[in-house]
Amino acid sequence: MLIRNVRPWGGAAADVRVLDGRIAEVLPHDPAVQAQLDAAPDATPPGTDHLDGRGRLLLPAFSDVHVHLDSTRIGLPFRPHTGAPGVWAMVMNDRANWRDAEVPLPERVAGTLERMIAHGTTRVRSYAQVDVDCGLERFEAVTAAKERFADLADVQVIAFPQAGLLREPGSVEVLEAALAAGADVVGGIDPCELDRDPARHLDLVFGLAEKYQVEVDIHLHEPGELGVFSTELVMERTRALGMQGKVTMSHAYSLGSVSDATSRRLIDGFAELDIALATVAPAASGQLSLVDLAESGVRVGLGEDGQRDYWSPYGNCDLLDRTWQLAFTRGIRRDDLVEHCLAIATMGGASIMDHGSPRLTGVADRPGLAVGDRADLVLVDGETPTSAVMDRGSDRTVLHDGRVVADGLRLVG
Repeated sequence: MLIRNVRPWGGAAADVRVLDGRIAEVLPHDPAVQAQLDAAPDATPPGTDHLDGRGRLLLPAFSDVHVHLDSTRIGLPFRPHTGAPGVWAMVMNDRANWRDAEVPLPERVAGTLERMIAHGTTRVRSYAQVDVDCGLERFEAVTAAKERFADLADVQVIAFPQAGLLREPGSVEVLEAALAAGADVVGGIDPCELDRDPARHLDLVFGLAEKYQVEVDIHLHEPGELGVFSTELVMERTRALGMQGKVTMSHAYSLGSVSDATSRRLIDGFAELDIALATVAPAASGQLSLVDLAESGVRVGLGEDGQRDYWSPYGNCDLLDRTWQLAFTRGIRRDDLVEHCLAIATMGGASIMDHGSPRLTGVADRPGLAVGDRADLVLVDGETPTSAVMDRGSDRTVLHDGRVVADGLRLVG
């Protein structure tokens, strides 16, 4: 494929040649050559598809590394929020309602993933709740959507014990059943506040990760020193088991609230152990600095969390919209930092899902569009990358492995 007249990361107009799912060549755009191609399309080499970029921005496709596809209500009638404060109360609210939706769960999951792809997300890491209430039902719905859209997006499934592992007998067994059924990642959650036995909780999670040779993702809502304590236990196990590069801390939005020295120590520890962070751009104070994380080489990705579900009425399947939220909630105005948020939403998440993807090396780094990079791309209207984040236009074309899979917010084919 030859993608004509696009502006990689908002730079000069270029023509991008894609071969075997990778970027093979990036050349300055020559309007005269395009005029010749337009006048004599039959003269182009056989088997070459042409995509007219029309001067749009060319960006790496989005990577959502923290989404709960199994709880979605995208596309369904709006319902009033009924959740109560606290993780356990929210779990019980979800448990009381998720089966009563107007559309069966597999259809809801598939429909939400379809909208995400149409908006430009071709890499997805989704949670699938497993507990004594739902068993593997929710896991199987997410796995089915992963298989259905396997040609359009890369999807990893996290077997996630949302209700903890120690509060209800049988929780560990159903978590292991999901791993035996092919889950890509094993999850954990609030080892102190929810299960109230952090060592036992984390020993179970990391033990299963070692047994099934999968990565770990820990949901951490715990505040202040408590969150720091749980994080230190995660770091201890990462080091002891040699799981560097295989652990992600999700949320973890209070780790910057204790002291500057503690924040520095945690960031240095994440860098040493290659522990990644996944954020959903909450409006929370006390978060670790995106700049400090980037300059230290810590991988950071973005996700939409639950989407219009029983936990929250927010979310719309558009990670460009969540990129705006990341910049807004962090009080960012400078163009380079807005663009850094965009880099987090694209290649930041990609580096969490695929260790072979280019990593961000600092706030000025804009990877993902060089020769040899995977051709998972999105074309979007905008004067600059910052304006694209602010305007979040609908004129988008999405490529996965060098093939157009969506255009105008609809799947192709």
